[in-house]
Amino acid sequence: MKTKIHPENYREVVFKDMSNEETFITRSTVATRETIEIDGKEYPLVKLEITSASHPFFTGKQKLVDTAGRVDKFRSRYGNRMKK
Repeated sequence: MKTKIHPENYREVVFKDMSNEETFITRSTVATRETIEIDGKEYPLVKLEITSASHPFFTGKQKLVDTAGRVDKFRSRYGNRMKK
């Protein structure tokens, strides 16, 4: 990491997903008032409502709608009427 290019408050911060209590540590300049202790060390805490650990798209729990099949069914049923 290059010296003197990051802000003074660039430090390790804990981000916590409030929906499933998963935490991860990364470096950030985000301002926060809360702290959390992990493995005997205290970190600033940022609470998040949703992360990749709980988002339906990334967890594979998203319901997919087959719109292509519906369009094909509509065209096969009503497609001939437009050709007149």
